[in-house]
Amino acid sequence: MSLLPPEDGSAVIRLNPADAPHFDRSGRIGFHLVDTTMLYAPKSGGVKRYLTAKRAWLARRRRDVTHTLVVPGAATRARAEGLVTVAAPKLPFTDGYRCPTRPVKWGQVLRALQPDLIEAGDPYVPGHAALDAAEMLGVPAVAFTHTDAVALAQLHLGDWAAHPALRAWSTFCKRFDKVVAPSAFIRERLVDYGVDQVEVQHLGVDLELFHPMRADRAALRRRLGLGPEARLLMFAGRPSREKNLEALVGAVQRLGAPYHLLLIGAGRDLCDEDRVICLGYERDPVRLAGVMASCDALVHANANEPFGLVVLEALASGLPVVGPRKGGVGELIDATVGQPAHRADGVGMAEAIEALFARDRQAVARAARARAVDRHGWDATFEGLMRIYGDLLARGARAPIALSA
Repeated sequence: MSLLPPEDGSAVIRLNPADAPHFDRSGRIGFHLVDTTMLYAPKSGGVKRYLTAKRAWLARRRRDVTHTLVVPGAATRARAEGLVTVAAPKLPFTDGYRCPTRPVKWGQVLRALQPDLIEAGDPYVPGHAALDAAEMLGVPAVAFTHTDAVALAQLHLGDWAAHPALRAWSTFCKRFDKVVAPSAFIRERLVDYGVDQVEVQHLGVDLELFHPMRADRAALRRRLGLGPEARLLMFAGRPSREKNLEALVGAVQRLGAPYHLLLIGAGRDLCDEDRVICLGYERDPVRLAGVMASCDALVHANANEPFGLVVLEALASGLPVVGPRKGGVGELIDATVGQPAHRADGVGMAEAIEALFARDRQAVARAARARAVDRHGWDATFEGLMRIYGDLLARGARAPIALSA
């Protein structure tokens, strides 16, 4: 049982990391893995899906690994299922995301859990607290680079922000024992930034959840008020600027009938185009999988996407994908499973969409499903991560830093 000072000093919060067995360096007992990130909210996307899938996989396949997830919440408290929240204020206009502001508190929680290895999923307060806690405890720290901090800073703040963001991100990443990139695209950027200890580990997809058999094309079109002849393009994700949703809307406007664009969780207040249909965030993964399988193609216009988990979900659902040749999306698709676009703007996306539907779309859809089955099940992802974790743990603990240092 670990004791953690509460937010206001009025009482003691008791955290029980499931009496995690400590890693025996011969690998015979198991270890306590802690994941921490601020990119976890009621309506968050790929990072949350990755962590949820990891928890389920570990429970099913690696009972020797105790897994605890540390994320922002309304209060600092521990839950029986291995989820610990640290109090953090909500960010406005972000669908429930919270911004941690107290790295000392976050570090206290991580140290109280006594992990054998910590994985950080962002370069913000949780990521820095993970590094500090790992150094104090003498345990390995892994960074999973779900985002490109430099590209985001440049997009949202302007070109002037690229250099300071690059300096901060590279300095941050170099402190980790291992940096995991979800794509060769991100690995190359990190190496260019001077980060050497990078390994590529693609994300995966639930092949049973996302499946062509969930399709009900006619029912979805009735629900959306569309006729059977409608060609229904879709995108699901956060309503963030880097998703380049304007290019998708522009493509549908150029194409006209019979094309329609369905945006799930994204695109609210984007425009009044009657060919664009916006649905809210879908909490039920089974319903989301059914909607996805009932569309005709996924469209994705972010040329700097670190990976593109929604692309894998579409492929597994038997959906061809139209997307840029660059970035993480470009690594996942080719002419066998979709239609790469020469340009990630309205014109380029429209041309690629037309080219896809000029082909045998059903043959491409079958190839998409086969690609997902052959290459992208979650087993490959988490078996790869277990190998990375095992290699780090087998090296032996680093010397811990005294808490007073």
